[in-house]
Amino acid sequence: MNEEIKFEDAIKKLEDIAKELENGDLGLDESVKKFEEGMNLSKVCTKMLNEAEKKINLLIENGEDIL
Repeated sequence: MNEEIKFEDAIKKLEDIAKELENGDLGLDESVKKFEEGMNLSKVCTKMLNEAEKKINLLIENGEDIL
């Protein structure tokens, strides 16, 4: 996933993929593709969360008022 995607959009798409996989109506090949897409989205979301956590920690360390 090279294009920029908002965190909320990535989570929504990940939820949609999970529902499709849980439904069980997909064939094996399509299920594998959806699973791979979901794993990639999961990595993107984790990266975004880690970056946000770093920014928050930096603000706290620098004594910035985050409220």
